[in-house]
Amino acid sequence: MSQVNAPIPDPASVDAAIENRFSARAFLPTPVPRETLEDILRVARRAASGTNAQPWKVYVLQGAKRDELVQKVCTAHDELRQHPELETKFCADYDYYPRHWVDPYLARRRQNGWSLYGLLGIQKGDKDAMHAQHQRNFRFFDAPVGLMFTLDRVMGQGSLVDYGMFLQNIMLAARARDLHTCPQAAWNDYASIVLPHIGASAEEMLVCGMSIGHADESALVNTFFTPREEVASFTHWVGSDASS
Repeated sequence: MSQVNAPIPDPASVDAAIENRFSARAFLPTPVPRETLEDILRVARRAASGTNAQPWKVYVLQGAKRDELVQKVCTAHDELRQHPELETKFCADYDYYPRHWVDPYLARRRQNGWSLYGLLGIQKGDKDAMHAQHQRNFRFFDAPVGLMFTLDRVMGQGSLVDYGMFLQNIMLAARARDLHTCPQAAWNDYASIVLPHIGASAEEMLVCGMSIGHADESALVNTFFTPREEVASFTHWVGSDASS
């Protein structure tokens, strides 16, 4: 049987993995076997990439090395709050977000942020609580495994598109194995700490991090549901019969 005519035995499971994926923000300490992580990455590597360049590099953090990175970046996060002038010391290798937000993206961003904070009882202006919640990123939301993704700096912007498909594959393959994930751009500002810690070369840049593990079903934060726009709001039918 060829890859052209290989059937998908249960299309509903594929759809379910996509529709039930969410960014978990509280994990259990339950270990994830190395064999499971390797299997997820084995499946994810089938992501499409321009000219089959496969530009991804993955660093898996567990145990003491994970804990050491958490401590380093949490310390830097606290230091930056006390000394905002250090901002230039902690900056990302590329602009993940726009430098100037406009609607409708600004409205969606605000809705997302305040909906999450509202669920957690964090009031607007409560900078201490906001800082603590943001720092949960740098604790991998207590997940036992953290992933860091890098890209050789020589590669073009198209490789970030390739990377998105690879990351999505990881998240969906994780769901198929009863695991959850949280992709995290928050780590990018601390690339100067992350890259040396994981042993990445100077020719690599940090794309993002990701928490992976068993989601804590009892955590209120994991009830947070992010809405999606209707298909009609972002789709333009060109040269088609709109009535069909």
